[in-house]
Amino acid sequence: QVHLAESGGGSVQAGGALRLACSFTKYIEMIYCMGWFRQTPGKEREAVASIDSNTITTYADSVKGRFTISTDNAKNTLYLEMNSLKPEDTAMYYCASDRDRWVGCSSSWSEYNYWGQGTQVTVSS
Repeated sequence: QVHLAESGGGSVQAGGALRLACSFTKYIEMIYCMGWFRQTPGKEREAVASIDSNTITTYADSVKGRFTISTDNAKNTLYLEMNSLKPEDTAMYYCASDRDRWVGCSSSWSEYNYWGQGTQVTVSS
């Protein structure tokens, strides 16, 4: 059973920074596409960033240059470094794994098989 667990959310002022972490129970997850998504009430879950088995990363236009996705194989952990946070970044953030892809990660949440429980990020102006 794959288990994902996010941590690191919180409340910050605009311009601040947070680092989200997502731990995996199984190292094997590191060879699949992994991603961060976010969702606000009443809106569809949207892709924030993804990383594939070759560590090729993709980002939503809204976070390019501010967010960085990375993995630490030794710690079985996926990270999302978020800088220059804006109020519109406020959302529940989820990590996810797509066990059908190693490269060319999808930006569609429906393609991802396993999800964490989410961690709330709130950015005040």
